[in-house]
Amino acid sequence: METKQAANRIAERKLRDRATRRTQILSAARRIAELEGWPSVTVRRLADEISYSQPVLYSHFGSRDGILAAVAIEGFQEIGLALEKARKRARSGNPVESFAVAYLEFAASSPALYEVMFSLSLSVPFGDAATPPELRFAFAQLLELFQGHGSKSEVLAELFWASLHGIAELTRTRRFPRSRQKERIRTLVERFTLPY
Repeated sequence: METKQAANRIAERKLRDRATRRTQILSAARRIAELEGWPSVTVRRLADEISYSQPVLYSHFGSRDGILAAVAIEGFQEIGLALEKARKRARSGNPVESFAVAYLEFAASSPALYEVMFSLSLSVPFGDAATPPELRFAFAQLLELFQGHGSKSEVLAELFWASLHGIAELTRTRRFPRSRQKERIRTLVERFTLPY
């Protein structure tokens, strides 16, 4: 009995250690990307940064793309939670406006994370049976805004998302001046809160 308990404790410790290493790898990737951009996030650089060998990183993620995909999935969980909070917080106000503000604040406050989520070519499936639950959760927050519009709900959600993404990217790349951001949001919200 004691041998079995000892083996269970060892197995639990190994799982905790593995989870800690995984968190360290993803945190280091995000930190490097925010400071220097995604091209600087290499397996060699991450291994040096967290003092583990490259094979340890490969054992967790398989490849650099696997690391970036894991970061992107974390980002979708984070944006999903931020959008859910904004949508629920706006019960008395306009949830579409609250959602838009939260989305654009997320994109502006975490530009490298937003980039890996939406701009880099990754092996993360969107819109099919293999889509990770974190992505489904984030998109569900968007769908919730347009429930009640029948067959147009999903298309409205996609168009609203595309509009927000366009604003986020054009603002990030300084094609849109930040000084008109409130006006952009107000006008976008007006368009998407019209009766359909």
